[in-house]
Formats: sequence, structure tokens, C-alpha cells
Amino acid sequence: MTFAAKGLEGIVVTTSAISTIDGQAGILSYRGYDIHDLAPNCSFEEVVYLLWFGELPTADELASFRERIPKYAELNDATIKFLASVPKGTNPMDVLRTAVSAIPLFYPTIQSAIPSPDPTANLDAALNLVAKVSLITALYHRIRSGRDPVVYDKSAGIAENFLHIIRGKKPTSLDVKVFDMGLVLHADHEFNASTFAGRVTASTLSDIYSAITTAIGTLKGPLHGGANEQVLAQLKEIGSLEKVESYIEKAFAAKKRIMGFGHRVYKTEDPRATHLRRLAEQLAKQAGDMRLFEIQRRIEQLVKEKKGLYPNVDFYSAAVYHYLGIPTDLFTPIFACSRISGWTAHVMEQYSDNRLIRPVAEYTGPMPRSFVPIEERG
Repeated sequence: MTFAAKGLEGIVVTTSAISTIDGQAGILSYRGYDIHDLAPNCSFEEVVYLLWFGELPTADELASFRERIPKYAELNDATIKFLASVPKGTNPMDVLRTAVSAIPLFYPTIQSAIPSPDPTANLDAALNLVAKVSLITALYHRIRSGRDPVVYDKSAGIAENFLHIIRGKKPTSLDVKVFDMGLVLHADHEFNASTFAGRVTASTLSDIYSAITTAIGTLKGPLHGGANEQVLAQLKEIGSLEKVESYIEKAFAAKKRIMGFGHRVYKTEDPRATHLRRLAEQLAKQAGDMRLFEIQRRIEQLVKEKKGLYPNVDFYSAAVYHYLGIPTDLFTPIFACSRISGWTAHVMEQYSDNRLIRPVAEYTGPMPRSFVPIEERG
């Protein structure tokens, strides 16, 4: 028996045609398209189409696809009642996980999406999830803030509707462009922890809602989706440009991790960070407040010089969402609003050529042992 590295690092567990990473060269591609080409040129809806169908849509295909999404972008009274009943202070990821798992219960016309080898069999469920995950996240924030719901604009995309709902007013064109690009950059990332967890669930031939619930629960962890929240907390702790160097020196001396740096796969700059850095700078200039961005640039410079580490996707996404006025505890749910596109693509791919995922473990406990009756123990 060949033993895997801890955490399955470097282990190839299956094949996939959805996305791939070259960690040495710093390349991320979706269906063969480099993220540097997709991010500035494609909308999130185009990328969802690409991940699901393997090709970029034509103008007519995209228009038809965009028309289908709003049909699922509505929440019934049962869902809204649930969102309103959530105890104050609840982690929004707990709310999202529970709401997604309850979709088949709250919507009687939705079946539990029994998996099928037919690649289009679960498309309605995937569309339903892409529309509802962002809507649940935005509407929950609005409800907990004590504000009335905002009507979903069927002529607008997912990014614009999300910002409009949480703010209660139309976002600027730059804000929409930035947020939409953020969704594109987070859409898929090969066999990350949440994607793998979702595929494990799907491999049992459980339904797509169960698989996505698994993925959301996995994303919640601070070593995965919750990292950008910690980045912002770190930036607020530093507070000013003048304090950056002393903070970094003390952190290194105490062997404390600088959040937002390093990656299990990338050995050079995370290509997503390249775009998010530029977006953070644009938003900082729009806001007329460069302080946070300047702190980040100084941190990046020092960490590169002293440790040779590069920023990952979490480092600058924290600033982007902060400048967009998004509450910190929504950072990880927003990650889910994007990654739902990749998760559903992977679940459908798993269904199309399924085999139960059932690895083995190296046993390290005692053996053999002789059984002792309970009256003789002690």
C-alpha cells in the first residue's frame, strides 16, 4: 500500500476537465482559458456557462442563459420567515448552509434532484442554486439590518443585484464591475477542500443540495473560505502605515502567521491576487481613502523581502470587499456566492462518471489486543 502525504498534498485523486492550476508558473485556467483573459473580459454569468458547458457562450446563448437565472431568484414566505427567525449574531455561513439544505423542503415543486448520467438532468437545480445562494446571502443581511426587501432587478446581473440589495440603492458601474470580477476570480479552483468535500457527497449519489450543503460547511473553516475575514482583522489591528514594519517584525519574531500570504499550491504570486490588487487600488481611489491599500502594499513588500512569500487571493479580496462597504462577516458567504458555480460544475461532472470516493487510512493505533471482560478491567 502506498501512503499519501498528510492532507493529501500532491495526490491526484481523479480527473477533471473544469479547472487547473500550475503552481510553479502561477497559472489558473477554467476549461483551458487563462484567468488573466477571463477576469477582465467576461461576466460572472459567462464564466458560469463556461464551467457548466465547457465552452464560452455566444451572444445569443448568453442572453438566453441570463434570462433563465432570474426565474429562480425569488424566495418564498417560508424562506423569508426562516431568515427573519435567525437568532441575532448568528454566523451568516450557518444561515446560508441551513437555508440551502432546506431548499427542497421550502419549495414543494423542487425535487431533491436525483443524480443522473445525463449532464443536463441537474441543470435546473444548479441554476436554482446559483440564483438563490447570492439572494439568500444579500437578503439575510438586509433582514437582520431591519430593512425592507429590495425587488430583484431581472434586467441586471447577479453582481449588481447583490450590491443593490445589501445597500438599498443602485451601485456605481465601477462597483458592479469590481464585484463581478471578484465573482469570476473565485468561481473555481480545482480540487480545493470544499469542492472535494462536495464531490465526495455527490459520489454517494446523494442529491445536489446535499453536496452543496457539504461544500458550504467546508468553506466556512478559517483555513479555507474564512481567511479573508482574518486579513481585514489584521489590517485593522495594524491601523496605520507607520506601524506596519514593527508589526511585521514582531509577528515574525513570534512566529506568527501573516494572514493572506502563501498557498498550498502556488509557489509564486496567486494570479487572482494580481487582479484583486488592481481592483483594490481602483476602489481606494474612488473612495478617496488610500490608507488601507497603502498598508497592504507595505505589508506585501516586507513579507516578500523577508520571507519570499506572495499574497494569495484572500489578501486583496479583503480590501476589495471592505471598500465596497460589505460587512466582514459576509466575506465568506460571498466566496460561496461565487464558488457555487464551480461546486455545481464539479457535482455534475462527478455524476457523469461516478465512482464512490472511498479512500483508506494508514492505521496507527495499537494491535493486536486481547479482549478483557468488563468485570476484569481496572
